[in-house]
Amino acid sequence: MNWSVYIIRCRDNSLYTGISNDVERRFSEHADQAKKCARYLRGRGPLKLVFHAHAGSKTKALKMERRIKKMCKADKENLVAGNADMRF
Repeated sequence: MNWSVYIIRCRDNSLYTGISNDVERRFSEHADQAKKCARYLRGRGPLKLVFHAHAGSKTKALKMERRIKKMCKADKENLVAGNADMRF
């Protein structure tokens, strides 16, 4: 499987980070408030997919997700803008 890490921007300008082996499907689940929607994202729409990067394996995607989640908001914004180094 080809896993990816993604970042979604919420209406309140907060950023949500997750992983998936099908980013488009997963984003649709979040945006449609489907049963599998992340609890954090419920009621925070409209949502916008602002970043995704291919990780390869699920293990590597989980490591990337953990590093992104530990970043401060300013660093995440730089990552989304393409100004941050993506060395994971």
